[in-house]
Amino acid sequence: MKKVICKKVYDTETSTFIKKVTYGVFGCADGWEECLFQTESGHYFLYTNGGAESKYPQENITRMSAEKKDAWLKANA
Repeated sequence: MKKVICKKVYDTETSTFIKKVTYGVFGCADGWEECLFQTESGHYFLYTNGGAESKYPQENITRMSAEKKDAWLKANA
């Protein structure tokens, strides 16, 4: 997925994958996934996607500060 936020491109295809967290199993209506990435320019973002009844019913990209990235990694250790 590719998304432009504040004139910066966040692309799961060209960024470095760091970590993935999942809930449920593939095809589960309330299952979801969060994937942390880092762009070539050093920006972090979270790719989210899930089933129709999950907290992420549509795929999305959300940019993250270094502090939020650190907190997310700590919470998902």
